[in-house]
Amino acid sequence: MEKRLLLAGEPMGLLIAQSEGPLDSVSGYSLAVAGAEFNVATGVARLQHQVSYLTKLGHDPFGKLIIRTLRANGIADDFVLFSDEKTTGFMLKSKVSKGDPEIFYFRKGSAASTLSPEDVDKLDFTKFTHIHLTGILPALTDSTRAAEQLMFEKARKAGLFISFDPNLRPQLWPSKEVMIETLNRFAAQADLILPGNGEGDALCGSTDPKDISKFYLDMGAKMVVTKVGPKGAYCAASDGKAFMVPGFIIDKVVDTVGAGDGFACGVVTGLMEELPLEKAVERGCAIGAIQCTFAGDNEGLPTPDKLQAFMNSHKRVEL
Repeated sequence: MEKRLLLAGEPMGLLIAQSEGPLDSVSGYSLAVAGAEFNVATGVARLQHQVSYLTKLGHDPFGKLIIRTLRANGIADDFVLFSDEKTTGFMLKSKVSKGDPEIFYFRKGSAASTLSPEDVDKLDFTKFTHIHLTGILPALTDSTRAAEQLMFEKARKAGLFISFDPNLRPQLWPSKEVMIETLNRFAAQADLILPGNGEGDALCGSTDPKDISKFYLDMGAKMVVTKVGPKGAYCAASDGKAFMVPGFIIDKVVDTVGAGDGFACGVVTGLMEELPLEKAVERGCAIGAIQCTFAGDNEGLPTPDKLQAFMNSHKRVEL
């Protein structure tokens, strides 16, 4: 069976300020598509893998933009659902020359926030070999939380390899307690978990990659890959193997937004190609580094040739 990846999440319309300043006083906005899972899907497609996106959109201009953008990037829309009552979420992002951009969401009550177990139950997961889920969709509503739980169950029943990125968005959750309980319950059902060491502090009570690994391996994960910023990533597996994969050195960090999504794309596609975990994580580190050299969320996601050229020409961090 050809390897095929399913992702689930909320792609949004993205309005990017064309001048610096507060979002309520800029001169204009340019239009794009945002979303962590959209970034991963785009990267997977550019690396020439088959990928579909499970989401729910409204019948509106942003929904049309997202469908058009998915198709333009080679991402299949066969699992895209539509709401007749709700509209597609969108967000504003400021332009900055230093520091982090200001973000404002218009996603409450969006079409994606109504994704339900009933929607998921209609879908056939057996055409896929892998699924990548994050902690963003279940943060939206009780309905999306239940829908993602069913995705885990259907994926496991269909024999898919499940990867999970906590992708913490504390502002979206009803409480810290619900966030921690839900994300750790989901992580316990995954084969591969991709936390950052900062996320480990919130979810496991430690920023130490070894502690984070033990926490999730004890829960039943097969592999835990903890991102530790520019240093690289710490990997631990249920067979007892554990090692550090060094990151790549870049001349200048332009924007870190999307680096984690690029990392996930690299690891997941590496495993789809049956690379050893170390080589898959090395690819993740490379794409994460490339993403940091671009201002946009997904413009830097490379083709196979560009990825190999980067890996051949850039030195690794000394551990």
